Amino acid sequence: MNDHDRGTSRSAPAAGMSAGGKLTRAGWLVCVIAAIGFAFDIYELLMLPLIIKPALAALGGSTDGVPNLVPGSPQYNDWARTLFFVPAIAGGIFGLLGGYLTDLLGRRRVLTFSILLYAFSALAAGFATNLWMLLLCRCLVFIGVCVEFVAAVAWLAELFPDPVQREKALGWTQAFSSIGGLLVSLANLAAAQYAAMLPAIQGGHEAWRYTLISGVIPALPLILIRPFLPESPVWAQKKAAGTLERPSIAALFSPQLIRTTMMTTLVFAASYGIAFGAIQQLPQILGGPKGHAAIVAESKAAQAEAVAKAKEAGRELPEARLRAIGGNASDEAVAKVTIFQEVGGLVGRVILAFAALRIVSRRALLRLFQIPALVVVPTLFWWISTQLGNAGSLSAIKAGIFVAGLLTVAQFSFWGNYIPLVFPTHLRGTGESFAANIGGRILGTAAAWLTLTFSAATPPDPVKIALVGAAVAGAYALMGKILTRWLPEPDASVEH
Repeated sequence: MNDHDRGTSRSAPAAGMSAGGKLTRAGWLVCVIAAIGFAFDIYELLMLPLIIKPALAALGGSTDGVPNLVPGSPQYNDWARTLFFVPAIAGGIFGLLGGYLTDLLGRRRVLTFSILLYAFSALAAGFATNLWMLLLCRCLVFIGVCVEFVAAVAWLAELFPDPVQREKALGWTQAFSSIGGLLVSLANLAAAQYAAMLPAIQGGHEAWRYTLISGVIPALPLILIRPFLPESPVWAQKKAAGTLERPSIAALFSPQLIRTTMMTTLVFAASYGIAFGAIQQLPQILGGPKGHAAIVAESKAAQAEAVAKAKEAGRELPEARLRAIGGNASDEAVAKVTIFQEVGGLVGRVILAFAALRIVSRRALLRLFQIPALVVVPTLFWWISTQLGNAGSLSAIKAGIFVAGLLTVAQFSFWGNYIPLVFPTHLRGTGESFAANIGGRILGTAAAWLTLTFSAATPPDPVKIALVGAAVAGAYALMGKILTRWLPEPDASVEH
């Protein structure tokens, strides 16, 4: 494999930058769409922990007005694990195919299709009439998300052949991922507050449905901007010249690439495992009847206020309506906590964007966040397990989850900057997809399945969830720290 094939050639057109070093119109358009795509990737992925409890209660049926799927029951745990892990498997498998198609058909076409797929699947999920329909829609959402990340990273890396400009473009557009996490928390909060004012869906005003439907937003600007988006100049140039080799998954395991493929996949999985093993379980820990005392108090206060208003009006609230009011209040209180996690993630991505320009060693850059995460995340969740009955500890939990989000989410941005540097042009999408989807989306999100499985209890025990989450996140973080020793450094002699 020669230097030309390992990355962007020296003669590749810098379509994203003008001669004066400023973004061209094409550069701006690609960055805007990539930023929107990154934002709603995370928006969709982080939506499930926020809506899973009310969605399972609503779609799992009821007996004498009591939901059949209540947190802690075996059926609830089975469906919760299924909704966390089956879409991740679907996304990983079909995302790998999407990476192959990105190399075969072009970055622009595949990215456009992937955003439309997950946006309209999210819209359909909000109208789900049963759990199987919700599962199918979440699988399609995950497939779109997994493909979009790969196509967008390859597209940006090839639009900016200058290393400094490329690092800036990848770093700052990926920072919008955390804005997406912040937006989904705000959307869930708004849905909980204003659900009664929105049009009825399936005969009710359930906040989780409106949160799911909001995922259609990225499709709207894409439909308008799509005709003006350029193809990757590097990919198009090679394709036109007939020098673009055919992508192959088997080539990722050639002697030249097997170490790169295996290490990026496993260490990528470690980064995601920290998030899904512990951080994304925070709504399950803080919410619910046995959750954090301050949040339980808010839920009960909302119910009491609703009962008082109903009595003044001379009517009685149905038990199901009362539970929904308490659930919405609990979800709203939890959303206010998760916002701190997302703000921390945004700060982490910004720090990564600056640090990537100043730290030459990619391993050293990753360890800047890995090592403190190995200590902070398990310690934080162990401590949270001791504080659920302490109503005054919520402010400290917010501060802790801010730091945990910063250290974990910064690692996600690292991969978008790193992976395009270690795979050749004709395998860039395929290699990125294998690492991100097999590693991050399957092996990484398996951490959620492990936490939910080993913490299962009837009734649900948030203390146990927090302790198991601490152990699972710690194990993933330790694995990542150890394996980073063998993570290849990009070839400095090759211009990508």
